[in-house]
Amino acid sequence: MTEPPGLRSRLTGRLTDVGYAAGWRAVRMLPEPAARAGFDRAGRWAAGRDGGGVRQLRANLRVATGGTLSGTELDELTDRAMSSYARYWQEAFRLPTLTADRIRRDTVLPGLEHIARAREEGRGVVVALPHSGNWDAAGAWFVDWLGGPFMTIAERLKPESLYRRFLEYRETLGFRVVPLTGGERPSSEVLRDWLADGGVACLLVDRNFGAGGVPVDFFGRPTTMPSGAALLAERTGAALVPAVCQFAESGWRVTIHPEVPVRGEGRLKDRVSAAMQGVADAFSETIATQPEDWHMLGRIWPDVPPDPPRRPADRASAEVS
Repeated sequence: MTEPPGLRSRLTGRLTDVGYAAGWRAVRMLPEPAARAGFDRAGRWAAGRDGGGVRQLRANLRVATGGTLSGTELDELTDRAMSSYARYWQEAFRLPTLTADRIRRDTVLPGLEHIARAREEGRGVVVALPHSGNWDAAGAWFVDWLGGPFMTIAERLKPESLYRRFLEYRETLGFRVVPLTGGERPSSEVLRDWLADGGVACLLVDRNFGAGGVPVDFFGRPTTMPSGAALLAERTGAALVPAVCQFAESGWRVTIHPEVPVRGEGRLKDRVSAAMQGVADAFSETIATQPEDWHMLGRIWPDVPPDPPRRPADRASAEVS
């Protein structure tokens, strides 16, 4: 009998959604130390499996550390990075159960005055972020501090039920989420209106998914970053502020950099490129202080492919350790 078109894809999507739902319920029932220990082991197990994402992460971390680490040191850093990534997911499953008091108490934000200044001036703020630390926890802190929501964009996941689950999760944290595609209005228009009214938007910009983007040097290598954050700041008068989330021992740290100027003389294209270079420089500076919290398992430099698979003996050694 012929399999109906798309049946396997639908079943896979349904199983993925059910798996996430089960994870959300189960992890919330565990004591926090047990949940964290379990996810830490899972992250290190995934590192030992040496899949394509892990090998790309190792290659990216080699660039981020300037090629200064030995093979063993780079493997250890990659293990810590996968453990950090697992911590992000453990906290994502548990975050709606954490109190505002806990998030306020355990979050430090050096440089918060850069956002506060723009707010005092009645301007909107575009917070540009890399995939580092726990940006959802930082978002929950900002909702409490702002006394209301900020706006962000979500890529449509498949299946749609999984996308809805993540949408509802972030809305329970107080985020206002706009779909990247398929919304009633283009996401850029919704963001532009929000920022023009003095709102705050948070955008992940360390990886360019589209065909466009502007060229930047990131950790000394050429790549591209999406231009939307700088364009929105230029068109609305909002402040463009880079920020990097990282983990602290029992909480979170968000390092906020000074505003990157976008408006001024010269061609718009040149000003946007210069602004995104400023964002890339800010990211590099802070990521380098704690590179294990940069969860970049995708390719961002054209000339940096995934590392080749490690030998079986190397993988076995990593899994034992």
